[in-house]
Amino acid sequence: MRIIPVASGKGGVGKSLVSANLGVALAQAGQRVVLADLDLGASNLHLVLGHQSPKAGLGTFLNDTKIDFSEALIETDLPNLRFIPGDTEVPGMANIKVSQRRSLVKQLLSLKGSTDILILDLGAGTHQFILDFFLLSGQGIIVTSPAVTAVLNAYVFLKNAVFRLMYTVFVKGTPAFNYVERVRKEGSGPRRLYIPKVLPEIKNIDPQAYEKFTLRLRQLHPRLITNMMDNPKDADVAIKIRRSCEEYLNLKLEHLGVIYRDSMQDTSLAARLPITLYKPQSILSQAIYRIADKILETPPDEFLDDKALEVSFQEAGIEAAQDFESKMEYVEDLLHSGAFSTGDLIETIKTQQLEINKLKKENNFFKMKLSKAMQQGFKP
Repeated sequence: MRIIPVASGKGGVGKSLVSANLGVALAQAGQRVVLADLDLGASNLHLVLGHQSPKAGLGTFLNDTKIDFSEALIETDLPNLRFIPGDTEVPGMANIKVSQRRSLVKQLLSLKGSTDILILDLGAGTHQFILDFFLLSGQGIIVTSPAVTAVLNAYVFLKNAVFRLMYTVFVKGTPAFNYVERVRKEGSGPRRLYIPKVLPEIKNIDPQAYEKFTLRLRQLHPRLITNMMDNPKDADVAIKIRRSCEEYLNLKLEHLGVIYRDSMQDTSLAARLPITLYKPQSILSQAIYRIADKILETPPDEFLDDKALEVSFQEAGIEAAQDFESKMEYVEDLLHSGAFSTGDLIETIKTQQLEINKLKKENNFFKMKLSKAMQQGFKP
């Protein structure tokens, strides 16, 4: 069974949209898929799938030992696709006990015999619960948008995932564990926690722990999806994340694909259908199908070499340009057919302008914070 955790550094980047539609695309390709909503306390995956609010879900299972896990597994109208809803029974992920977490992992892994692909729609942020489930696979997906805050939080998520991996490998009380704890508590600047700086020290004081961690790190190859794009240049944010991951985390990143913003998604949500079912020929749907094909082309637990990783970023740039051209042709066809009025076009431009202004404000805000930090002696 292939496990695909889907995470994001922040909310609002379309993580659940990607999870749901990817599940649909893979199920249509003949894979037996289970979609699990692990955004406990803020579950909304059922809305993207067009299901009513569930009477019972993972929260119910976690809080009631008498509930059988199979009761949380729902058949959907689409062949090969099953769904495990979350619910609001869990007020906050911090309240989930270690024993509950282990029980949930055990039950999810028990689906192996009847499932080809298990997609885990994780909550946004870097809570330990989220990181642990992201690390269940070496090929988890991180979804970001071109917004400055989303890009920053995507990198922060991956950094926290690497250090969470480090804490799971290093046994408490060992020289390696004590060193990392000391560096973390000293808190003398972010550079002290950069992997290339930390690892040589660990290698000197605890060679066994060093070897074990570097082996696990080599098996971690996250995949990036850039969502909610407006133009081809938005694809450049992936390169920034990749460089930071390689320079500061010793982490290899694969670019899985780009997805343009599509107003049709709002229409499909109102119709209570995933966009891959509502309008399979849309630019967004075609991007999802392309990503699904890439996943199926790579055998489970087989990682791309450096050359192939480089190619994945080059392909993403080409796809961004091609999809943008198709998007413009699509808008032109709608205008000529009368399905898309001049007023609709004006409204779309206004909406995009508001989004651009929002991004400009975010950019100025981070520039101000960076300038202030540099004045105080911080070197990024």
